[in-house]
Amino acid sequence: MTFNPLEQQGIPLDQQMRNWRELDVLPVDPDLSDPYTLCRIITMNGIEVESIMFSHNFARVCQDQDVTRKLAEIRYIEQQQQKVVNWLLPGQSSPLETTIFYEQVAVDLTAWIARMEPDPYLKQAYEFGVLEDFDHLYRYSNLYEMIQHRKAEKLVQGLTEVMPGRPTKYHHRHPVDNVRDPYDRNSAAPLSKMHALTVMSAEQQTMNFYMNVGPQYMEPIARQLYQEIAMIEEEHVTHYESLVDPGETWWERLVLHEYNEVYLYHSFMQHESDPKVKAIWELHLNMEIEQLRIAVELFRKHDKRDPDELLPPELPAPVTFEPNKEYLRHLLDTQIDLTTLGAGYVTDAHERFEKLQDKLMAGELPPSELVVDQHQTQFGTDYRAETDGPHPVSELRQQSGSKA
Repeated sequence: MTFNPLEQQGIPLDQQMRNWRELDVLPVDPDLSDPYTLCRIITMNGIEVESIMFSHNFARVCQDQDVTRKLAEIRYIEQQQQKVVNWLLPGQSSPLETTIFYEQVAVDLTAWIARMEPDPYLKQAYEFGVLEDFDHLYRYSNLYEMIQHRKAEKLVQGLTEVMPGRPTKYHHRHPVDNVRDPYDRNSAAPLSKMHALTVMSAEQQTMNFYMNVGPQYMEPIARQLYQEIAMIEEEHVTHYESLVDPGETWWERLVLHEYNEVYLYHSFMQHESDPKVKAIWELHLNMEIEQLRIAVELFRKHDKRDPDELLPPELPAPVTFEPNKEYLRHLLDTQIDLTTLGAGYVTDAHERFEKLQDKLMAGELPPSELVVDQHQTQFGTDYRAETDGPHPVSELRQQSGSKA
């Protein structure tokens, strides 16, 4: 069934305000929940945070006070939406357990988007990034067993494999080599624009989360690992945000933000297994439909354009959380040795890459290597959970330390 949100009736904005009792949602049970329910929660928190921060940034440069007031009104509602979404996360989960779900989001959301992306250049950007998040999941899983004595496979429930990806120590690149070429706002498919906004938002929230929770640990190796991977998440945000055409107008971006929220709430409502969470996705969808209508009105008034020039006639196929094991193993076989040079990708380490590596490592192993070494010392082996047998290529390259 087709769904065009511009033809739907949402909840009027003056009826969207919720009281404290309505905001005090019951969190999900981490022992009973589908891991992908937690992934959807984490994703939508990142999407709401991006929308809120975009609105703040827009307000800071907007000279029309009527528009600024309308942005503030919508933003307050979106703050309530963000609180409800993020407060669904269970309080009994440790920051490290939540971290593992953040990385499961990064792996399976980015892999799915790469599979669906119609633009080859954008597709390559997602394929490159997902192999790094795949390795982050492996590093944090080693840390998790060391300090909490539990196995990450119990959290991800076999939906996502835990094994080495592109080694984290090779993710540190010169900043100029993290900037990609943007899509063309006039020719890019609407789906491509939403993909870029979605992955950028998810990675940005991961960066923010690690920046804040890392120093809360007492264990030196935990503090060090969060610090290292938080730096890489900054690289990833640069990588993905540079894909967005900087020529998009503020009004255009406002519409795309609201449309993407509609798209994702509608998508997740289709697949949600938890009835309580599904009801929240449905409620927020109906709120976002009205917020999108207001954004389109502003777009028409200020950009003097029709939304048909920007938006598709119906929502694309739903974004889906599902296992991507075969796809990821294919990428491990074919792209593990890639690094970046300028806006492109190469298989040979180059001068800028090597100079930064030398400066940063200073002849010592980084935390991402130390955590595996310490796990091997403590347990006699590294931690990994491969559901279909060992992967010889990634294992061989990890042991040999080969790079490009």
